[in-house]
Amino acid sequence: MTIDTIALLAVAAFSAGVLNAIAGGGSFLTFPALVFAGVPPISANATSALAVSPGYAGSIFGFKQELAALPRRLLLQEFAVASAGGLIGALLLLVTPAKVFSGLIPWLLMFATLLFALGPWLAARNKARSGEPNVATHLQGARFFGLLGVCIYGGYFNGGLGILLMALYGLVGESRLHTVNALKNVNSLVLSLLSVAAFVWAGAVAWPEGLLMMACATVGGFSGAKLAKRMPIAWVRAVVIATGLTMTIVFFIRS
Repeated sequence: MTIDTIALLAVAAFSAGVLNAIAGGGSFLTFPALVFAGVPPISANATSALAVSPGYAGSIFGFKQELAALPRRLLLQEFAVASAGGLIGALLLLVTPAKVFSGLIPWLLMFATLLFALGPWLAARNKARSGEPNVATHLQGARFFGLLGVCIYGGYFNGGLGILLMALYGLVGESRLHTVNALKNVNSLVLSLLSVAAFVWAGAVAWPEGLLMMACATVGGFSGAKLAKRMPIAWVRAVVIATGLTMTIVFFIRS
């Protein structure tokens, strides 16, 4: 790697860690940066997943009480579905021809950006729907199939995963916001670990770039936690959306 490449990846990963800690959307920076640095698209997606994965673990500790209050049976079932979905998505990525995935990139980025932009509206809609909390004790019906589908998407392409999970839980009647956040974070971690393991097993990870970005993203996550108390969330969201739109346009032009 040249000095310019190292600087690009380090800045992108650090900024992604900050964004994920404040509002999400870090994949809009890590994935394009890897592609621009010359990493093949499928390997770039796998390496990007590795780079942002440590951030999920730290976010879980803030919701220990909510997770402890959930039925153990439900948690184990959700872990199993998230694991299966992450693996299926990762394997789908690994068997997707590079040319096909390159053509899908701008569409996936556009979809993820749209999800992120609609995040506040989805949250408000879910809040307006909430009455008495729907306390699930086990996975069934729409919740099961919805979670599996979202986790397959997350294993294939991580962008917008958090918004999709929060929207899913709202649609199936989970009205407790802290519980939704807890489940979103823990399932993101589970599927991320399994999909990254599949990428590592298949040799799809660019290790020099991945380790550098993982370290920088972790530092960015700590910094973002402090900035989150000072910066208006609306500003950060605007930056994420603008970045997503820019990357979408760039990849449409490149394709």
